[in-house]
Amino acid sequence: MKSQLRALIAQGIDALRSAGTLPADTATPDFVVERPKTREHGDFASNVAMLLAKPARSNPRALAQALVAALPASADIARVEIAGPGFINFHMTAAAYQREVATVLAQGSRYGLNQTGAGKTVGVEYVSANPTGPLHVGHGRAAAIGDCIARVLQANGWNTRREFYYNDAGVQIENLALSVQARARGLRPDAEGWPEAGYRGDYIQDVADAYLRGETVESDGQAITGAGDADDLDAIRRFAVAALRREQNGDLAAFDVSFDTYFLESSLYADGKVEETVQRLAATGHTYEEGGALWLRSTDFGDDKDRVMRKSDGTFTYFLPDVAYHLSKWQRGYGRAITELGADHHGSLARVRAGLQALDVGIPQGWPEYVLHQMVTVMRGGEEVKLSKRAGSYFTLRDLIEEAGRDATRWFLIARKPDSQLTFDIDLARQQSNDNPVFYVQYAHA
Repeated sequence: MKSQLRALIAQGIDALRSAGTLPADTATPDFVVERPKTREHGDFASNVAMLLAKPARSNPRALAQALVAALPASADIARVEIAGPGFINFHMTAAAYQREVATVLAQGSRYGLNQTGAGKTVGVEYVSANPTGPLHVGHGRAAAIGDCIARVLQANGWNTRREFYYNDAGVQIENLALSVQARARGLRPDAEGWPEAGYRGDYIQDVADAYLRGETVESDGQAITGAGDADDLDAIRRFAVAALRREQNGDLAAFDVSFDTYFLESSLYADGKVEETVQRLAATGHTYEEGGALWLRSTDFGDDKDRVMRKSDGTFTYFLPDVAYHLSKWQRGYGRAITELGADHHGSLARVRAGLQALDVGIPQGWPEYVLHQMVTVMRGGEEVKLSKRAGSYFTLRDLIEEAGRDATRWFLIARKPDSQLTFDIDLARQQSNDNPVFYVQYAHA
């Protein structure tokens, strides 16, 4: 119905151009046709007249009246009204809905699918957690949002590639290895010798026990076996990352979320892509050395200050591998890229985009697109739930799925816009009443 109304409005705009009400060169604005907040305002409403008023040098309501008069006749429209400053409200006939229902029944699961994306490739990255512990509820919100974005794009004809970026390098992984090593040596949190930034959850003991027993875990098609040596930190690191990647994959499977590509940050170093990115940036003339460090002149591309790429000790800062990773997306044919992140990553967006522009390889401004989500507060019995025995310091996604169920968890985690803080009420999610929107929908479906 929206497509039909948009087509009718476009014909009305053409008629106003022909009549001279609109200048002949007036572009059709990016207007919306959407559901109004209340049925009293019709079945659909459009803001098109308010967008056209300025080029027409007309009052929005007067232009709305002219546009309504210019609309082609349609048997599907019962009446059209003008409201407020110039909204156009459409009331549809019962026959229009009956025909649409018949179309839904005839097309089934293919209803609404289209080829707007024309088969172009879009990469959607989401979750992208460090493999240092079970996924938390914030990761669950990222998974639900990202999976929905990917599904909508796919339904609109895009060649959609789902991607998970494993941050398996850096300080967090070192802290993970040291934590597992401490457990393997019989230490507990707060004991003398426990790592200052160690992970304290019970899962660390599980990983240490599995490593000492010589268990084997599968990761990237490779079998990694625990060496059983509490002094071999490299072996512990490899085993711990593989074990926690397996656990996170299990969390995602329980949430019915899957990916086409699992990209390892460590591969950027192993394949020389980080150093290659540094050389590319230096070749474009957008870097300089100061204080023994290598800087990117990111202020040339809209960042608020220049950024260190390589520190004086020779190590890279966090944002440089992010630039190298996104460059790989471009090189892999992602003409459009969407990255879903927690709002705490907001500060890194400008510098990553600046780095990509500085590469001068044809990446358009504003690439990639970012979707940021706010935090989730979990409530039970009117009180906030913060801790999980297994994770130690946070409530896990698996905890939530086991308490509320997969479908309810997915529903509530996308019930509000990503940039809105979200409260997840476990008691409400489990209610079998019309107060619970998931139960209401399931009841209606049954």
